[in-house]
Amino acid sequence: MSYASGRPHPNTILTPTSLDSSAHNAAPYGSPTALAVKSEWGDSGQSNAVTPEDSTAHSKKKQKRNKPTLSCHECVERKTKCDRGRPNCLACIKRQTECKYAHVADLLEQTTRTAANGTRMTKPPKRKLSDTTKDAPTSVPNIADKGFSSGPMSRGTVASSTGLLSNIPYSLPTASKVFGVGAEHPFANYWTFEGKLEQVISVMPKEKANADMLIAQYFECVDPVYPMIHRQTFYADYEHFWSLLHRNQHENADAAFVGLVFVMMALGTQFQTVTTLEDGKKSAEFYASASNQALRIGCYLSSASIQSIQAMVLLTYFLINDNHASDGWSFAGILMRQAYAMGLHRDPNIVVPDASKFEKQQRRKLWQAVLHQDTFLTILLSLPPSATHTDVNVDDLVDDPNDIVSTDPRDTAYIRGSWSLANLVQETICSPRSLDIPICSTQRQKSKLISDFRAVYRSFPDIFRSWDQESLTQLAATNKRIVRQTLFLTSNYYHNLMLVHASESPDVPVNVRATLEAAHEAINAFFMLYNLFAHEARVWWVFNHRAFLEALCIGNVLRETASDVEPDEVERFERDPLFARARADLTRMIQIMQIMADGDQGSEVARTRVTVLSEFL
Repeated sequence: MSYASGRPHPNTILTPTSLDSSAHNAAPYGSPTALAVKSEWGDSGQSNAVTPEDSTAHSKKKQKRNKPTLSCHECVERKTKCDRGRPNCLACIKRQTECKYAHVADLLEQTTRTAANGTRMTKPPKRKLSDTTKDAPTSVPNIADKGFSSGPMSRGTVASSTGLLSNIPYSLPTASKVFGVGAEHPFANYWTFEGKLEQVISVMPKEKANADMLIAQYFECVDPVYPMIHRQTFYADYEHFWSLLHRNQHENADAAFVGLVFVMMALGTQFQTVTTLEDGKKSAEFYASASNQALRIGCYLSSASIQSIQAMVLLTYFLINDNHASDGWSFAGILMRQAYAMGLHRDPNIVVPDASKFEKQQRRKLWQAVLHQDTFLTILLSLPPSATHTDVNVDDLVDDPNDIVSTDPRDTAYIRGSWSLANLVQETICSPRSLDIPICSTQRQKSKLISDFRAVYRSFPDIFRSWDQESLTQLAATNKRIVRQTLFLTSNYYHNLMLVHASESPDVPVNVRATLEAAHEAINAFFMLYNLFAHEARVWWVFNHRAFLEALCIGNVLRETASDVEPDEVERFERDPLFARARADLTRMIQIMQIMADGDQGSEVARTRVTVLSEFL
């Protein structure tokens, strides 16, 4: 919403530079006034008007210039203003005409975009800090990353520690917790020094039916969200594994596969509702320890296979769900090195040209799982991404209808959607936020990035986009898999769109209303998950924590917007439907966290989140 007067919208968060009176009257970039001025005076600020006496000289000057045409062919032909948007400029979109650019214009645009959104961040932003200012609050170029107003965690926090409710010390003579989450080794030691794989296998459930139930729980709750394991081929290997145990041929079992089975059972146990939280936690941690021991026996640090990488991806998610974010982050670093060493980041047609089509597809799906985990874990922790070097193309992930073990086409669409989103987020958000650099330095760059996000969203199948609370509730009765995928994809997309709208720089203010709109869509996905699958909403740390960060962003926006509202606009601000809905979202999040915190087995993390979010009310 824009106002015609020079006075800013009362709900707009003002940057220090925007307080200058001249800035209030300046026409924003891209506005009709700004375009008109630019057309008359040119980029250099000099008048383009040509007087009769210098028309000849001006004509000769134009003939000598070799400046490339950056506008599209259609706008040049019609002599209309072109905003040079990609893939189509706004004028061509309105005219419904084909938008094409000269080759040189495309090259220049690509160079500019690469320079602005490069994935290799080598220089941190320039800052002038002194001993006299070291206690001042850290300036973060994103309202979604700003900390709390009071309390011991409100000073000196950076983006990563803000989200994790911890305060990282800059230097200590002894070791300290990385994120303030988890204080002990995550894998309890149940194993003897000389124990081999047979010792690990010996703790497998005596009854195969019990193991079957946990594996089925994994495929019910976890596999829809991270579909990297082909069910038919897995069950074929699984049945063969049990046949070996039945014949007491433990020495023929593969250590990587044993590790995979155990971590799938650990995750299946996490999502069980038939046991108490404490008993389920102990059982899950026991199976995770067995998985880690099997991988250790298989020398996972010096060798890698499809199944060992799959097991490591799942162990990372298990550790995070088990409130060991620090360990999960560290373990994911080893995983990334092994994935690179195995060549998963390379096009399978290059590194394994003679492999079957099915194996190539499995390698692509596994790399997507590694990339997806790395990208969205770095988003939550505001740390640098690692999966930055790859030539695997998302468009190569297709299904062969003649393949008897083909994947569900909707799974493929979900994987491709998550993959495309991860590529965009890694290039444009992860790296800047890891160094507290603004996501967008110009308004044009921000508009272009939002356009790219919308293009990715349009690529999602309709089943993941066209839903509301009623339709999704009905779908949950017949196809829970699609519902889980829809909610996770929606949450991921709108959380990152929220970060883009919330980003600010000296030349780019926060888009308050768009930030709250995106935050609402993102946190509403968590509310739907809680309504339909309450226990899973408790277990999924990544989803739960994302919703907390969204609530934190909403609280920051409401607080800072309210502080900028003029006295005569307070009533209007309080009655604005958008802000009223934002307060309702914040209240609802606190209510859910309070439910998770209540009881003897309540979550301590949830209690802390209630305390933090309540400050905004």
